[in-house]
Amino acid sequence: MKRRTLPTAAAFATAAALLLTACGGGDESSTGSDEIAGAGQESEQPSKSAEPAAPQEDKPDGVDLSLPADMNLVFDWDKPEDKNEAAAMEDAANFFRAIYRGVDKRTANEAAIATYSTGEGLHYAKTQVNAWIDGGWTATGTLRHYNATTRSADSGTSVEVAFCADAGKFFGKEVKTGKVLTTEPSIEDFDYYKIIMVKFPTSDTLWQASKVFVETKAAKCQ
Repeated sequence: MKRRTLPTAAAFATAAALLLTACGGGDESSTGSDEIAGAGQESEQPSKSAEPAAPQEDKPDGVDLSLPADMNLVFDWDKPEDKNEAAAMEDAANFFRAIYRGVDKRTANEAAIATYSTGEGLHYAKTQVNAWIDGGWTATGTLRHYNATTRSADSGTSVEVAFCADAGKFFGKEVKTGKVLTTEPSIEDFDYYKIIMVKFPTSDTLWQASKVFVETKAAKCQ
């Protein structure tokens, strides 16, 4: 397995089947438009199951987001002034924490995944986790997210969170042997994400990833 942020996915622009490849660029149809793709996506009720006790800072919405010490997700970005955009950005980060918690716990049915994703975002998260499980891998190292921007829909219930990810120090690791699968640094270490976050109807603070757009080998992130 090459060092990646996630087994890379093609964009969900037309709700097409998710492709686990490392060659497809993300859909850029939302760029330059005042309308956010997927802004009308409705949020679904997150299911929460009993979880072991964890520090409160690891359970912002009542679900465990703790990760092992050798799996370090860094979100190197500034908090927006807009309250909704700030909350959507934080829960976009929690969406990725939830995915890697699923990778660590070896299950796509992790409560945090159901909390921080819905619709196509939920499908994306589960597919990514299952790809790691099927390959017999977990992850180790530092995955850095940076250059984040936010853009709100006029409705106030949808926010596009876009950012770069650098997996240059993030590696797959074989679960059975503990062998770390390193590769030489390359353009494949860089991805550019656009996450469509939708506000959960009965919460003032919870946002869920409803769509995921990915541009792989993103030179703009180098």
